[in-house]
Amino acid sequence: MASVALLLGIGIVGTAIVWAGSSALERASGRLGRHYGLPRLVQGTLIAAVGSSAPEIASTVIATIRYGEFELGVGVIVGSAVFNILVIPSLSTLLADRPLDTGRDVVYKEAQFYMLSVAALFLVFALAVIYYPIDGPGLEGNLTRPLAFALLLLYGLYVFVQYLDVSESDMGSVSLSRRPLLVEWALLVGGIALIIAGVEGLVFAAVGLGETFGTPSFLWGLTVVAAASSLPDAFISVAAARIDEPAVSLGNVLGSNIFDLLVAIPAGVLLAGATPLSFTAAVPMMAFLVVATIVLFTFARTGMAITNGEGVAMLVLYGAFVGWLLLESIGLVSVL
Repeated sequence: MASVALLLGIGIVGTAIVWAGSSALERASGRLGRHYGLPRLVQGTLIAAVGSSAPEIASTVIATIRYGEFELGVGVIVGSAVFNILVIPSLSTLLADRPLDTGRDVVYKEAQFYMLSVAALFLVFALAVIYYPIDGPGLEGNLTRPLAFALLLLYGLYVFVQYLDVSESDMGSVSLSRRPLLVEWALLVGGIALIIAGVEGLVFAAVGLGETFGTPSFLWGLTVVAAASSLPDAFISVAAARIDEPAVSLGNVLGSNIFDLLVAIPAGVLLAGATPLSFTAAVPMMAFLVVATIVLFTFARTGMAITNGEGVAMLVLYGAFVGWLLLESIGLVSVL
């Protein structure tokens, strides 16, 4: 078993690699979106969001196939989703030093589709326990490929809606004068490759730390790995907010979460086959995600902007989330 210092070092190096990959990805995705004339909201919800979700989908696939830790992958996804909707809008608001305008497109399309994604994932988890139960002390079931594929179909609907927005837009393409188009695509792919390499180190560190301290590895996924894997989303969203592009900032957060819930989680199941799922552990995590989602939607809808005070309130709520997980890790609370 690797030492704690070595595991922490691997985690730090993995985080640095994820950061480098996210920087390359952010630059390339923005320039490609402008070149193809995509609306700013679509740039955030598809190109930037899908690219910056590479750490989460890599976490699920690597944790499920290499380590047999599907719940670690789910923990990363849910923890990342909570981080994205509570911390990133807060940082975007506070660092931009102005209220973060949400806009009706974000509130009435992106946010509501995201809430539908949360409900769909919760339903799929419940169906796994009801129709494919596993005998044991808790509520467990097999998450099968057909159930996972149903989530992909819902994401296909989301992409179709975005396609309609693009087709109805009259924006034209913008020439990439500094670098050839092929170089931008290479930069995008290279950034994603770096992110995947960094996530390999993060998942290895999470599994090792869980074994060392005798705690479930998915608790490390919910906190440390989730925060580290959310760096691309934070980088893109904060940078967009600082240059007064709130649609890209919030669109990236919501689009990334939609991708994580509807694509990243099913990806591991589709590759590995039927995967055991503990509904007892999933329900509290999903319940907190629902609470965080309601808070974000409420703040985004009131005044169609997120103020500094609301940003601080979301940071406090995330602090309560981390505090709860710390109590879980030392055994004072046993909800999960």
